[in-house]
Amino acid sequence: MRKTRSHVWENYVSVGEVTAPHGIHGELRVYPTTDFPDRLLARTTVWVDGLEGPQEIMSVKPRPPLVIMQLRSVATREQAEMLRGASLYVPIDSLPALGEGEYYWFELEGLEVRDASSKAPIGILSKIIRAGGNQDVFEVAREGMPPLLVPALKSVVARVDLPQNVMEVDLPPGLEDLS
Repeated sequence: MRKTRSHVWENYVSVGEVTAPHGIHGELRVYPTTDFPDRLLARTTVWVDGLEGPQEIMSVKPRPPLVIMQLRSVATREQAEMLRGASLYVPIDSLPALGEGEYYWFELEGLEVRDASSKAPIGILSKIIRAGGNQDVFEVAREGMPPLLVPALKSVVARVDLPQNVMEVDLPPGLEDLS
């Protein structure tokens, strides 16, 4: 899965990825990369890799697990094909506030992951993988070792401190042996 922050537009976050064209009139099949895919249905603009500035959304229809989106600037299947794999972004300040103990993926990526009891560094949270069934997995990059896959569970994540850029985890017994 791609990084959720845009490197092109500062202060923007990914909400979807174009998987393929849909039909012959430039519609896009978009896989939502957000826990709130219904919010894509209410948007009037998005920012798209490979296109300049905000793109006006002409229509968007749910086709779970995808949405079918038509942008004003994309009128042919060939134009839509050129966007295959492109990420769609929205301004971070347009995101709804989350509850206590809830975080957006872009807030967690890059955190230093430490053992909750010993405070020993484990690695850096390099990406978050949606594994299905509302179960996410944190991929923790470790120097000179294979990545460690950590279940994103409240029973595993002991503490998140965004200002300190740290996540503390209680690894289940035997988890490191699986890596």
